[in-house]
Amino acid sequence: MTAPRRTAATRRITAGSVIAAVCAASLAGCGAEDSGAGAHGPKAKQAPGAHHAVRLIGDGSTAYTGAQPHLPRPERLKPGQKPPQFVVFSWDGAGEDSQKLFSHFRQVAKANNATMTYFLSGVYLLPEEKRDQYRPPQHSPGSSDIGFGDEQGIADTVEQLRLAWQEGNEIGTHFNGHFCGADGGVGAWSVEEWKDEIRQAKRFVKTWKTNTGSTKAAPLPFDYDKELIGARTPCLEGQKNFTRAAAEMGFRYDSSGVNNQVWPKKKNGLWDLSMQLVPFPGHSYEQLTMDYNFMVNQSGGTTQGDPAMHEYWGDQMRDGLLQGFRRAYDGNRAPLIIGNHFESWNGGTYMRAVEEVVEAVCTKEEVRCVSFRQLADWLDAQDPGTLRKLRDLGVGEAPAKGWASYLSADPAPAPKGVPGATAEKR
Repeated sequence: MTAPRRTAATRRITAGSVIAAVCAASLAGCGAEDSGAGAHGPKAKQAPGAHHAVRLIGDGSTAYTGAQPHLPRPERLKPGQKPPQFVVFSWDGAGEDSQKLFSHFRQVAKANNATMTYFLSGVYLLPEEKRDQYRPPQHSPGSSDIGFGDEQGIADTVEQLRLAWQEGNEIGTHFNGHFCGADGGVGAWSVEEWKDEIRQAKRFVKTWKTNTGSTKAAPLPFDYDKELIGARTPCLEGQKNFTRAAAEMGFRYDSSGVNNQVWPKKKNGLWDLSMQLVPFPGHSYEQLTMDYNFMVNQSGGTTQGDPAMHEYWGDQMRDGLLQGFRRAYDGNRAPLIIGNHFESWNGGTYMRAVEEVVEAVCTKEEVRCVSFRQLADWLDAQDPGTLRKLRDLGVGEAPAKGWASYLSADPAPAPKGVPGATAEKR
């Protein structure tokens, strides 16, 4: 089970809406209004006037605008408290094209009290005519299996990235050229080659204005060197060397693996927030929580299978994800990790399925639909002993005597500054 190898024709950024330049004067003014605590927990308070502080970085492609709005404060579980049910919806190679799926799912998230993670492909912000700036490991300069951006696509993608971040979503990376397989694929890259790929992914984001000549456009409202803390590798390949490189470069998590529905742990110093296996309705085996994998096992890998089956296939994916959700929600409360692509495979049936899952779960009591950043923040705030107990629970296994009994032991003191920490003695 692997993630997709996509062609330039499939994922190349094309036409979309014209960029909104109105954010230039006051970036925070483009964000959504604070909707309160909601299912995410308490919101981080913003310092008065902090949202007006804009400091351009480099050529002005990015900027420091203060703390990200609409982020919940991670809180440590109290003794005996049932953990919330986290759900992460994430998007590989996020970009806005003529389908406008990025902007659509931003609105879906807002309507359902959710935030998400968008794994941006760096070459989507590099114009075709500047393609030789990309020097992919083990490939000739200017190579890419997913193409590059064009003027309209870059403008539209930047607009969506800006708005997504201001709404509390996370901008991660899906790297650049999406090379898979034995012939120079990312699975064969060394640690140093991965570091080079990461540096290039950052550079294309930090120099999109220079590369497009859009000097008067509004910047992205974040410092990408600090914003970028996690990724998913192309086709889920190369995880071993990537995580070694990422840990050395300050990343905090990776989502490139396959796991069961159990609580995560760290590998190579990073939180392993891999996608998971969930029930596959009508089959005796389980399926990875990614649209591509459902598509491969339904239509044999063709993106345009039998139209008569499209509705059934979408329902099958939706129901499998919902069964996985229910298994965790009623069981061990392990975070549910879901991966997707902004694609219209098999008539868009998988996009419809994902949207129906968001609507079904994200407004439920005790559910938090969050980004990977928010999940990693919450995990870091927990008592290590509590996390060990959570990891002892198997797939779908609820504590036999209830959560109050299972997590009742006195935890270790919370780290200084974490909500719920004991005040220092004077």
